[in-house]
Amino acid sequence: MSNKTTNSNIQKKRLLKALEKNLGIVTKSCQEVDIARSTYYEYYNTDEVFAKAVDELQNVALDFAESALHKQIKEGTPSSTMFYLKTKGKKRGYIERTESVNENKNTTTIIELGNGVKPDEND
Repeated sequence: MSNKTTNSNIQKKRLLKALEKNLGIVTKSCQEVDIARSTYYEYYNTDEVFAKAVDELQNVALDFAESALHKQIKEGTPSSTMFYLKTKGKKRGYIERTESVNENKNTTTIIELGNGVKPDEND
């Protein structure tokens, strides 16, 4: 194994630790281990093992954010509860919608905001 390969493997390990600590924030992690962002992207685009490890760390960051959201919901933060229901409760009818009533034609137009999934009445 060449010295360059050994050094890059050491850098990758240090970078992965920094990414985990910084919840996947690339700039902060690169600064912490004194590696250029371009080096990070070179590693990511050319090393499948490194890229897979980075992708897994993104799940850790998402889990962290979801845990924080659930904590806020337990504490009774209304905006957190509403956000959760709008994103996770669509199948149960928790969607944002705007209704427009045309008095002259006696019709109602409903515009649903979201991914277009209709609530399932069986849920």
